[in-house]
Amino acid sequence: MTKRAVFLDRDGVLNQEVGYIRQVTDLHLIPGVAQAVRCLNEAGLFCCLVSNQSGPARGYYPASHVDALHDRLCHLLQTEAEAYLDALYYCPYLSALEGGTEPAYTCWSTWRKPNTGMLVAACWDHDLDLQASFMVGDKATDVDMAHNAGCTGILVQTGFGDRILSGAYQHHTKPNFIASDLPQAADWILQQVGGSI
Repeated sequence: MTKRAVFLDRDGVLNQEVGYIRQVTDLHLIPGVAQAVRCLNEAGLFCCLVSNQSGPARGYYPASHVDALHDRLCHLLQTEAEAYLDALYYCPYLSALEGGTEPAYTCWSTWRKPNTGMLVAACWDHDLDLQASFMVGDKATDVDMAHNAGCTGILVQTGFGDRILSGAYQHHTKPNFIASDLPQAADWILQQVGGSI
């Protein structure tokens, strides 16, 4: 039986947006995030990280550094609220036109948002129902990816979300719901699923 999922962007949604995080200890959760993920866990929703991480393609650090950041992220979620992510996916690839320089990671990829590769892979690996699932992000590309895959797109105003709403970016993205932060997004998601998970 397929499951509903909540797909979560990383920077600006789970942890504070500070640009490329070169020191693992500089990754810090946004207040209230761990408790919000715990509520989603308790509701039986499959929580899955999906994140563009072009640092390896830009030559800033190896993919192992991204893995170390994710280890810290999971540790902080567990420590603060006994929350957890069921799966983690990220795209280390970037085309040369977009700034990729490291040969192993410089290419076009179906995994890079707003392409749907990460969502499709997660659904394939974990038997998820995309059309009944949610994507929470702070950028237009997050919402566009959600809509490209047929799921519900939620924009949070943490990270870059406030800039999108102020019109700083030219785009035609229309989120299904706009939340101040992940806790408010989680509350809205739980209202939508109502116990029919």
